[in-house]
Amino acid sequence: MIVLGIETSCDECSAAVVRDGHDILSNVIATQIELHKPYQGVVPELASRLHTEWIQQVVEAAIRQAGIEKTDLDAVAVTSRPGLLGSLLVGVSFAKCYATALGIPFIGIDHIRAHLYASQIENPLEYPYLGVLVSGGHTVICRVDDYDKIDVLGTTIDDAIGEAFDKVAKFYDLGFPGGVVIDRLSQKGDPTAYLFPGPSLDGDEHRYDMSYSGLKTAVINQREHFRKDGAEESPENIAASFQRQAVGILMKPVRLALKDTGLRRVSAGGGVAANSLLRKELKDLEKSGYTVTFPSLKLCTDNGAMVAGLGYRYLKDGITSDSYLSASARVTAFKKN
Repeated sequence: MIVLGIETSCDECSAAVVRDGHDILSNVIATQIELHKPYQGVVPELASRLHTEWIQQVVEAAIRQAGIEKTDLDAVAVTSRPGLLGSLLVGVSFAKCYATALGIPFIGIDHIRAHLYASQIENPLEYPYLGVLVSGGHTVICRVDDYDKIDVLGTTIDDAIGEAFDKVAKFYDLGFPGGVVIDRLSQKGDPTAYLFPGPSLDGDEHRYDMSYSGLKTAVINQREHFRKDGAEESPENIAASFQRQAVGILMKPVRLALKDTGLRRVSAGGGVAANSLLRKELKDLEKSGYTVTFPSLKLCTDNGAMVAGLGYRYLKDGITSDSYLSASARVTAFKKN
């Protein structure tokens, strides 16, 4: 089965063709980074307008690069939630019309589930496993029993980890996107130059939760209080010290969840899964006998391949969407029990 996946939840306009859920025939990503860079963040209105201008060309390029005809498609999958509403509506409207014109099924896909599924396309991992979703809008630790059976264990109670990276980078005018810039600067910095604080979350209800607002505030407004005596104040040292604590805040509940659940497999997804320190920290779990997988870097950021891959699983199980499905900006399927 051949599925066209369309992703327009934020500022990446992407379309991909995937065969049988794992064979990526094409994965076209038209990035808007340079156009949002002057604002040091994504401008929702600009993003949706650019999706409107680009989406047909991107889909046609994906079909062409896959070496197929559009009549070879068995279904169209599209991100329908969560994300920027205007951007989502562009993708959903286009996908509905495209599927209807071809007389094939249309499948709405949850963006978070797609990120969690991304590593399964390239490196299938036996269920169940601990899923770690880290992106600009979401930070979630969950038990994944199947592609559509996910139990949330912990989340951030305020900022997502990627959001914290972006806000720190914006304050110091380091560049956009913030996560990439901070990761690069940290390679030349001292991660112990600043001893930034981590959160203190009490109670069993927050056992696997995270918080990044305090760290962000410390880095932006109180950095001098946490600079080690004799340490140089430099962008590289600030970046390295912030990144060390940000990743540490995540890894603490990850290790705790692995211990409590007894799970021996871990898979990470989302844009921050491309972070070099996080990948190292997670990979180090293998020294203790865990199996750890990541998507390749091209599948960490928003992309159509992860949408098509998950769409295949739904299609295989006979699950499709009707024409009444619309876009939703909210997270509706990922709440803690």
